[in-house]
Amino acid sequence: MTKRNVLVFDLDGTLIESAPDLALSLQILLKSEGRREPDLMEVKSMIGDGATKLVERGYAATGSALSEQELKEKVKKFLEIYSDNLIVETHLYDNCRTVLESLKAQGWKLLICTNKPIAPTIEIMNEFNLHNIFDKAVGGDSYSVKKPDPAHVLNLLNESGVSAAQAIMIGDGVNDVLVAKNAGIPSILFTHGYGTEAAKAQNPDVIIDAFSELEDAINRLA
Repeated sequence: MTKRNVLVFDLDGTLIESAPDLALSLQILLKSEGRREPDLMEVKSMIGDGATKLVERGYAATGSALSEQELKEKVKKFLEIYSDNLIVETHLYDNCRTVLESLKAQGWKLLICTNKPIAPTIEIMNEFNLHNIFDKAVGGDSYSVKKPDPAHVLNLLNESGVSAAQAIMIGDGVNDVLVAKNAGIPSILFTHGYGTEAAKAQNPDVIIDAFSELEDAINRLA
């Protein structure tokens, strides 16, 4: 039987609390066009499918929707704003680094699979010195597909020289639970992120509230 020794993490709402800066960037964009600024809780409900969906939902919620070409232009503008506001309030969740370093020391291979574009993902990883802990990260624009398409995580595993039979998926949203199911990987759901109720409805294998519970959850699946 293949030993599970690979942990695949989502980023936003899983490793980092990033909603305040995503909200700030979206608010700046919408305000510049005279639109209503959605509050933090509203923006949290829009997170999880990458920057394009976030911007699309932001515009749909505050007035007329965008054409495909308009959406491309607004996403570009949003990413420019966000690049200047990546770590205003964004921070690692409590005990995150301690637990990750412990898992790495125990021999687990740690990977990141996020729908966030890869450029801000790498910048955030560097800012919080996560590149020293994780072997590889892929974003929502790293391939032609993204979560919940199983190819997103399976391509990452393949490029890392490991298989689905070795992996556990850890995230906070419905796409994390679904990509795990679609790829035949067990899943752990964090409730401290975004979209918890929709994710719970997809029956993740284990549900936890904080990083202090993660090692026990992993041991139950490994």
